[in-house]
Amino acid sequence: MKNAIEAFEATGAILKGHFILTSGKHSDTYMQCAKVFADPKFCEPLIKELCQKLQGLNITLVASPAVGGIIMGYAVARELECRNIFCERVEGKMALRRGFSVSESDRVLVVEDVVTTGGSVREVVELCVEAGAEIVGVASLVDRSGGKVEFGCDFYNLISLEIKAYEPDGCPLCKLGTPAVKPGSRNLNK
Repeated sequence: MKNAIEAFEATGAILKGHFILTSGKHSDTYMQCAKVFADPKFCEPLIKELCQKLQGLNITLVASPAVGGIIMGYAVARELECRNIFCERVEGKMALRRGFSVSESDRVLVVEDVVTTGGSVREVVELCVEAGAEIVGVASLVDRSGGKVEFGCDFYNLISLEIKAYEPDGCPLCKLGTPAVKPGSRNLNK
């Protein structure tokens, strides 16, 4: 975990402020994996370290939610030498597009860069299960829940921190009048 934290610090990927997360919750800390993925000298060792935890799972397909999981999904699939797809929101719901498919013979690893509530991951898991595939695990670089999020399968990550996230109506930063930004992949502000 130390090397992963060092990579996030070196790339400026740990942001402090008032953020609206993809889940709609608010937080004073944002883990911007895109900054880590922008530099292969940081990204590649982290992906290799994560993939060491996945040995023996016989993964045939890596699936991830767009947009945050796309680069990570590709990097993990490349390291594992298997297929890679991503799911996109269509009318607010995750869907397979671009000719991507999942089959009953697939052993799927669902990959996301950062997990807070796990909502997007669960949607991708559901799509793959509906197609008859076997989910062999979920993987992320960062688990913001400190190990509290559950997917009904093994969850592999490099960084597990309990970073507070607040419902908007209970957010102490909102009560202080601190402006909030949404740096994630939906409704970009930054």
